[in-house]
Amino acid sequence: MAGIKNRVKSTNDLELKDRLVAINRVTKVTKGGRTFSFAAIVVVGDEEGIIGWGLGKAGEVTAAIAKAVESAKKNLIKVPVHKGTIPHEQVAFFGGAQVFLKPASHGTGVKAGGAMRAVLESVGITDVLAKSKGSSNPHNLVKATFAALNELRSPFMVAQNRGISVEKVFKG
Repeated sequence: MAGIKNRVKSTNDLELKDRLVAINRVTKVTKGGRTFSFAAIVVVGDEEGIIGWGLGKAGEVTAAIAKAVESAKKNLIKVPVHKGTIPHEQVAFFGGAQVFLKPASHGTGVKAGGAMRAVLESVGITDVLAKSKGSSNPHNLVKATFAALNELRSPFMVAQNRGISVEKVFKG
């Protein structure tokens, strides 16, 4: 994820909710037998445009989740959510995963599956059409979805850059 531009500075006054995306059990074989450890990927968000993801690894599931939540709180980004959907279409890649996000009209719901659904619901998007192509690896899907959300530009930002009013952005 080259150049995260929408970083959130402080997490003190945010009410973040965490969602577990995936748990992976890893086995290490030693001469004494098998040793199990767990890796958890978690998405946190305030459902109002702020979101972060984290990865935690530990010998116990609860410890891995706790580490993932702490990691997620350290890399929060701000996403422009406009009337419950995204402002424009966006495509992003990460590893073998490709995601496509498209705005949807009110009442459509979140048309996405698995890891993408957890990310989009945590950010507070209520209406969106999403498609994932390529890898279905939850780690790569979460990172590709974050890359897509991080590239979104708000209508206000577009209007300011063009030097026109927000109404002209939607009419043009």
